[in-house]
Amino acid sequence: MAEEKVKLPETEEGTTVYNLDPIIIKYHYEMNYIHSYAQDSPFFAGLSKGKLMGSKCTACGYKYATPRSHCMECGAKTEWMELPLEGKVHTFTTCYFGSEEFLDQTPFTLILVEFEGVNTLFLSRVIGIEHGKVHIGMPVKAEFLRLSKFKPTDVYFVPA
Repeated sequence: MAEEKVKLPETEEGTTVYNLDPIIIKYHYEMNYIHSYAQDSPFFAGLSKGKLMGSKCTACGYKYATPRSHCMECGAKTEWMELPLEGKVHTFTTCYFGSEEFLDQTPFTLILVEFEGVNTLFLSRVIGIEHGKVHIGMPVKAEFLRLSKFKPTDVYFVPA
């Protein structure tokens, strides 16, 4: 009695080939990724409530515009503090290419925001101004997505 061959199932789908030497193909890859913001959770909770949360050193008082669990100046623990919603452009760059999330929005402008009394800067996008019109020292204010996605992109800046 002949042994029956076992074969993997095949489909009629093809593969999009962009180049043969070297071979470059299109391959769709998708997955769900579950992760925790852990000690940075108050920052993202703040965004969902229209607040910017930074960190302040409990020993030397150094103030960070982005979350830090420990001071980078003296090593002491930090505590949460609310940042002002208005600041000024410290520097900027215009991006003509971006990740998949921002590709349809290119060109877009990233800014480093300087807040009064805060020692470090905050990276975000500025919208509502023509490209080429953003300038260092320009006053800006934070705006938040109405429906929070609990992502850093929940906040953006507009001219003040």
